[in-house]
Amino acid sequence: MPRPTAVPHSAGTSVPAFDMPAKACDCHHHIYDRRFPAHPSASLLPDDASVQDYRLLQQRLGLQRNVIVQPSTYGVDNRLLVNALQAFGPQARGVAVVAASVTDTELAALHAAGVRGIRFNLSFLVEITEAMMEPLARRIAPLGWHMQINGTADRLLPLAATLRRLACPIVFDHIGQLPQPQGIRHPAFALYKDLLTEGKAWFKLSGAYLTARTADYADVAHVAQSLAALAPQRMVWGSDWPHPTKKAGEKPDDAQLLNLLGQWFSEPQRRRILVDNPATLYGF
Repeated sequence: MPRPTAVPHSAGTSVPAFDMPAKACDCHHHIYDRRFPAHPSASLLPDDASVQDYRLLQQRLGLQRNVIVQPSTYGVDNRLLVNALQAFGPQARGVAVVAASVTDTELAALHAAGVRGIRFNLSFLVEITEAMMEPLARRIAPLGWHMQINGTADRLLPLAATLRRLACPIVFDHIGQLPQPQGIRHPAFALYKDLLTEGKAWFKLSGAYLTARTADYADVAHVAQSLAALAPQRMVWGSDWPHPTKKAGEKPDDAQLLNLLGQWFSEPQRRRILVDNPATLYGF
């Protein structure tokens, strides 16, 4: 059961306003630990956010499953990711960042640790380039993995041809980061629509604060609901804790962010987004 409590890197202490279904999953959060060296070129260097800290968030929100996403901070050094997966156990999955030179043996070891995808963070390119996307997509496709992509809609639109050719499913971070007030009128929405209707894409309903221009998130709600109407079976939710792009004192209230699902979707839709879809995507 959710339990009101203070959590590092999260404002407030409240619990969600709706009943959390069993096996609900947070499909996007990070772990930071200064015992593991940051890459020399990394520009995003948040404070530590530990496994123990995140467990407090799970207790507060009533979540039971989680997906740890390798942050740009550590480049292609996935040691902290694997360490965290071991600490969380079988209810956790991971998304790694790998080099073009990654071996089949290394990919197999990551799979055994719980990794089910690789990430391209186009907003913070550390040890990766866009040219690596297609070759790596071919490498991970036999494993049943996906490619998770983070970037603004303006950043992603010029990559449309590449995205259409990828040999593996695509998971777009943060509702595709369509800028407001354009929202679904932005030309990238047509690309997202095509990829969704063709069965090639998933979307993380996370990071609503990245593009919102209205205090009640009504502008982002329209985008999220429009995407979900196209492919409700390929929508998942993520907290984006510890909110690495937000400074201390500006962190959002994670319960309020989760409450957006209660405002945007019905109970059966929430169950699909929080339980059924993650089980399919991450193999729970």
